[in-house]
Amino acid sequence: MEKNTATARLEARLSADVHALLKRAAEMEGRSLTDFVVTAARAAALRTIAETEVVRLSLEDQERMADAILNPPKPATALRRAWKRREELLSASTGT
Repeated sequence: MEKNTATARLEARLSADVHALLKRAAEMEGRSLTDFVVTAARAAALRTIAETEVVRLSLEDQERMADAILNPPKPATALRRAWKRREELLSASTGT
């Protein structure tokens, strides 16, 4: 576990059975209850963040994504109109 000079305090109220469970697991690993809980909470936090930030696609979806990037569809009529209007607005605002 990383050692950091700055610390923060975390308090939690647990039922007696959860406390006993955590304490037993910490003893089995030869660690303090605090070290066990902090390490487990950190691992759970990293796992949660990774699962949220990383998009996992099936092989089929990866192929679809690659195909869409390499062979994009022609822009729809509405998109072409919107792009033309954007160009008109930008040229009007710059005076060109």
